Order: sequence, then C-alpha cells, then structure tokens
Amino acid sequence: MTKSRGVPEWALMRELRVKVDPEIGEAIYHCLSHEVDGEVYFDDPAKEVLQRQMRQSADYCGIVVQTYDILSNHFHLQIRVPKKTPLPDEELLRRYQVLDPEKRAKQLSGLRQLLAANGPEGQEWRRRQLAQMGDISPFMKSLKQRFTNWFNRAHHRRGTLWRERFKSQLVDPEKQLPSNLAAYLDLNCVRAGLVKDPKDYQFCGYAEAVAGGELARQGLMEVLGQKSWEEAQAAYRQILFGTGAKPRENAAMIPPDDLTRVVAEDGKLPLATVLRCRIRYFSDGMVLGERAFVQTQLAAYRERTGRRKHLEPQPVPAVADWGELTTLRALRGKAFG
Repeated sequence: MTKSRGVPEWALMRELRVKVDPEIGEAIYHCLSHEVDGEVYFDDPAKEVLQRQMRQSADYCGIVVQTYDILSNHFHLQIRVPKKTPLPDEELLRRYQVLDPEKRAKQLSGLRQLLAANGPEGQEWRRRQLAQMGDISPFMKSLKQRFTNWFNRAHHRRGTLWRERFKSQLVDPEKQLPSNLAAYLDLNCVRAGLVKDPKDYQFCGYAEAVAGGELARQGLMEVLGQKSWEEAQAAYRQILFGTGAKPRENAAMIPPDDLTRVVAEDGKLPLATVLRCRIRYFSDGMVLGERAFVQTQLAAYRERTGRRKHLEPQPVPAVADWGELTTLRALRGKAFG
C-alpha cells in the first residue's frame, strides 16, 4: 500500500461496512449508489426497470424495502434485513425463480430432485443460494449488476455503470428515526425540484404506495408502526408536510445559508422544513441513531476490525425535533444544504 505524507494508514484503507450480523438480529440500512461520474442518465423506462429489479432482488435476498427514491443518476433505499431463519428448500426454489422466472422455471424439477437427494451437489447449490441472502452487500451487487446488464444492452454501451462502492449507513430502529429517514428519502424528488409532493413522483416508495402498491404500503406501514394504510398515510403526511392534508408554507425549502445560520445559533425549525434540505448526516455517517446505539455498534466494529482510533461518536445538531441523534463519523464540509 502506498502511503501519503501526513495521512494516517487507516485513512488509506477501504472502510469496512458497519453491519449487524443477521444471525444475531435484524437491522435497518440506508443504501445509496451513484452512476459513474455523470456519464449516464436514467430516463423513465430505465427507472421502471430498476424499480422492478429492485423488488425482484429484494425478494430473492429476503430483504424488505421500506421505501426508496430513484433519480436520474442515483438511487436511495431504506431496507430492513431480517434476522436469519432456516429456509425450506421450496422457499429457496421460489426465490431462485424470482430473478428470471421463465428460464429458471424449467430448472425447478431437476433442482428439486437434486435437493431431495441431498448429495454434495445439492448441498453446494443450497450453500451458494443462502450465501446471497440476508445481507445488503450481495443484494446491492445483484441489483446493480442486473441493471447494468440491461442498461448496457438497451443503450449499446459497455463498461461499468456505477461508482465503485455503494454507501451504506446502519440506522437505529428505535423511536422516530426510521420514519424521519424514510420521509427524507421520499422527499428527494421534491428536493430535486421535480415535484412539490412525492405522491406525484412515480419512482419513490410513497408514490407507489399511494398508487396501491402492496409492497410499498407494507414497507411504510412497518416504518410507521401502523396496521392500516389509511393510518400510516395520515401519519406520514404529518412528517412530510407538517399537516395531514396539503403542503404548507412551513414545509417550504429554505436557502442553505439560512439553515446554516439556524444551526450556528442552536435554533430549531419545523421537521418538514429541515427534511427538504440536504442532510449529509442521513447518508455519510456510517451509523445514525441514539448515542448508546452508535457506541454499541462502534464497539462491535472495533472488535471486528481491530481499528481503534479514527472513529468516534459525533453529535448531530438538533436543528429539528428528531431527538439526540449521533453519527459515527465526523463530516467534512457542509453537513446541511
């Protein structure tokens, strides 16, 4: 490894992801991936394919997409990885077919016999499938590779489509953080100036839910802790707009300099207003949540990696009513914008 003068060795190493072992418990993550260096643009047909492939890859990997937002050059996902449980062979076969229904349907009879015999080949097939499930890394790899293959064929291009790594952030599942983060993701289309209400942007989880998408509704109901879509939608619009019906002035976007001044003065703004601003703490901090949660994950990370000094819990300014949030990594440059 080449060392740069004055730069700690750890800073030159690829940061390992902070994850919860799915054998131990479930976890919520915010994942983000950008296309490569502004070279491509995702039009509506491409977004539709990515949306469909996202659902397929999530089903195959056993991951719950709580909400998402697909824009012209990147996408955000809020996902829950359940605790691992034993999977019967029939469920493995069902998931295997999801990624390519027509082609793989022809393989099911032979695979069923292979698994029933439980010989070395069947055991190895089972092991390979299980290795792709219950983890954000193979899920994102599957999604990005499948979309790249489709996009390159459709646009007669070759080569990589995505920046080298996707970002991931482990999210504290307690209190209101998952619902606030979900709203922040669904508001990306508003932040980008595409619509005034995310229900009008078909490539986000909230719009899919409003249009009747059952998986999208289940994801947001889970985030909000509601048992009916009607209750979940009313609660979600309260977060999105500060009201249960229509956008109000207090949900308008404010200039970045005004928000910076509020932060510097230890002031507060309505949550719906702040969520329309860029909040880098919601994507760049590795772990986000209550301080005790972040400290627990940091201890587990240090035990796993042996790295001791370069990460410390960092408080998030309480510029909105989101509790005492903490992140794991100090941010360079503007945290709000």
